[in-house]
Amino acid sequence: MDKKTVGWINGALGMIAFSGSMPATRVAVLEMSPLFLTGARAVIAAVLGALCLIVLRAERPRREEIIPLMLAAFGVVVAFPLLSAMALREISSVHSIVFTGLLPVATTTFAVLRGEARPSKMFWLFSGLGSACILIYAFSQGFALSPRGDLLMLMSIIVCGMGYAEGARLARRLGGWQVICWALLIALPVMVPVMIWQWPQDLGAISPAAWTGLGYVSLFSMLIGFIFWYRGLALGGIAAVGQLQLLQPFLSLVVASVVLKEVVGPQVLIVMACIVLCVLGAKRFAST
Repeated sequence: MDKKTVGWINGALGMIAFSGSMPATRVAVLEMSPLFLTGARAVIAAVLGALCLIVLRAERPRREEIIPLMLAAFGVVVAFPLLSAMALREISSVHSIVFTGLLPVATTTFAVLRGEARPSKMFWLFSGLGSACILIYAFSQGFALSPRGDLLMLMSIIVCGMGYAEGARLARRLGGWQVICWALLIALPVMVPVMIWQWPQDLGAISPAAWTGLGYVSLFSMLIGFIFWYRGLALGGIAAVGQLQLLQPFLSLVVASVVLKEVVGPQVLIVMACIVLCVLGAKRFAST
């Protein structure tokens, strides 16, 4: 199996792990403050990440890799979880999921700015069509703008794209799981005080569903998903593999419909078929 195929498989596994992030965050943030949720998920994942680094005797980052690691940590450990959690206080998970369809464009843009990708015009065409399909579907389903919630989600997508691109660059030398583990450790001195500061007054008042949501975003969204995702981006190309996240909104919609009983129309299958064609087209014309 060639390197790019392995990259796509890893990217797909990471995308699947991320698909439950918005619904799980929505469940948790209804009973926890966004700051506590952001801090707690990062601390839990950092403890697990530290154990991985110790047990597997991971190589330490070089001095010149510290700043890129800090950028990755800011994007995917701090800013995206916090901004999306704040947004989900005001909008539904289905509403927020629409914005994740913009992640491939954000990730590729940062990869281009960092000199990691040079996609062709046809690549941008297919990538843009994929994002357009998601937006058209959203508005056809009565997508109503929520100025504050939408702005927070848009900001979260921008910083997440930056974190994806920076992490993928580092993963080529350090490895996917090492990058997210080191990023979590770098953010730990900030996340611990945040978690303690926003500690809930009555832990017993928080439902099992909310704790489950916290557990999911801590284990899958903050750690396991990134192990596969960063490796996939590093092996298969940031621009190409990043297009897999065009499929994430529809997997997330399935999760939201099952877990949160949020309504999802039958048009999803048609739009998803169009998205698959766009992903394949973008893959064909991506320059890695």
